[in-house]
Amino acid sequence: MNIENTKAQMRKGILEFCILSILKERDCYTSEILDELKSVKLVVVEGTVYPLLTRLKNDDYLAYRWEESSSGPPRKYYKLTETGQQFLDELAKTWYELSNAVEEITTKKKQR
Repeated sequence: MNIENTKAQMRKGILEFCILSILKERDCYTSEILDELKSVKLVVVEGTVYPLLTRLKNDDYLAYRWEESSSGPPRKYYKLTETGQQFLDELAKTWYELSNAVEEITTKKKQR
């Protein structure tokens, strides 16, 4: 069994939830999203995030705007839409139910 592959699949499964949660707090451009993920040791490469942001935008969960930057080209800032907020609320509910179930199973003491 390849533990690194399993760990990568676990991280990939929660990435969408994490990105939407970041954007719930404030509008961000991609580098800020990556930095925020990295700060909590959820290291993701740009090549993973860009397609995900595009899909979330196409599903109407995100919108974006271009903003001029003093240190380079304009930046694309993403923000959560109302539909995205509803989707995030559903993901949060599912996450809490799932994490509670996993916590209960993995910490349960063997009963004899």
